[in-house]
Amino acid sequence: MTRSPKASGTPTLGAFTAGQLVRLCDVAGLGASDAEVYARILLEALGPAAARPLDLAPPSASFLSDDHTPVEFSLAFQPDAPPTLRVLLEPGAGAGGPAESGRAGLRFLRAMAHRWHFATDRLDELEDLFLPSSPQGAFALWCALELRPGGVPKVKVYLNPAASGQNRSAETVREALRRLGHRRAYKTLPSADRHLFFALDLGDWEEPRVKVYLAHQDLTAAEASGLSRVGGRAEQAEIQAFFRTATGYDAGDERGAGPARRPVQSCHAFTGTADGRASGFTLYVPVRDYVRHDGDALERAVSVLGDHGVDAGPLAAAVAAVTSRRPQDGTGLVAYLALAHQRGRPPRVTVYLSSEAYRVRPPAGTSRERVPVAG
Repeated sequence: MTRSPKASGTPTLGAFTAGQLVRLCDVAGLGASDAEVYARILLEALGPAAARPLDLAPPSASFLSDDHTPVEFSLAFQPDAPPTLRVLLEPGAGAGGPAESGRAGLRFLRAMAHRWHFATDRLDELEDLFLPSSPQGAFALWCALELRPGGVPKVKVYLNPAASGQNRSAETVREALRRLGHRRAYKTLPSADRHLFFALDLGDWEEPRVKVYLAHQDLTAAEASGLSRVGGRAEQAEIQAFFRTATGYDAGDERGAGPARRPVQSCHAFTGTADGRASGFTLYVPVRDYVRHDGDALERAVSVLGDHGVDAGPLAAAVAAVTSRRPQDGTGLVAYLALAHQRGRPPRVTVYLSSEAYRVRPPAGTSRERVPVAG
């Protein structure tokens, strides 16, 4: 087990992850003043955990990343445009159990809503479903910030369908969709092994989305493309090609080969409430479970970007902004590759980068742990 490269001394969790964020802002074309604002927001989200030295254990067993860093970065790519930088946070990391973590997350979200003048009424309407007095599951609340010029991010909140028990996840998702006016949406979802996340866009979005994330174990490429309820044959062919590149499977679609792996995830986004049809679909491949090391993962990411007409230069710069280690020395820096289709818009490729503040997962070839999905 190796540790992420660090400067002399022992940095804190906040200093380490805020430094990564500032460097990534530069890659995404955000100015120094925006980077400073967003770094402060990250520190606020982490709360007391931000001051925790990295030679101590993580503040909590965060499900957000393999090494329990409560921060993950991602860059969304489209042709002829700078990447869009996002940061996913667990604001309640280190606050205590799931109930305390959820309350800390709500306080952070409501403070942001007050600062940037957006409503939380849709979240408030679901609080009893996802944040009960004695929640269950691997997490309570995550918050994602899409970082824009001007220092005011777009905000997303992620909630746990298993908060009242894994056996009630489907019921919880169905009721949440009903309360938000999407009465027909649940019936349009594909079958899945587990409900992973329920997400809401909060604040300044052109079309705020409600999103349902599902886990699918041992898929083939054809099955993966069949999960989408958006687009037609061209999109399905694109999804199959992406799946094969990201997983490394050949046209034979090996199923379940190799070590135990996380499930592929699908996300179904809903905007209009009239017909229950999804307006967006994203497929997420946990590429770190399908490669020997991050060198392979980056090759696949570059290939996917090339297939969609995107220059891979900013990805290389983003990797250098996050770590100085060689990609061949670990696996998990590139956590997920994702392909998104939104009705009426070009496809989008997203690469998820782990902070690795506490630990670098060794390359494949030694014993591999299976990391469970959220519950």
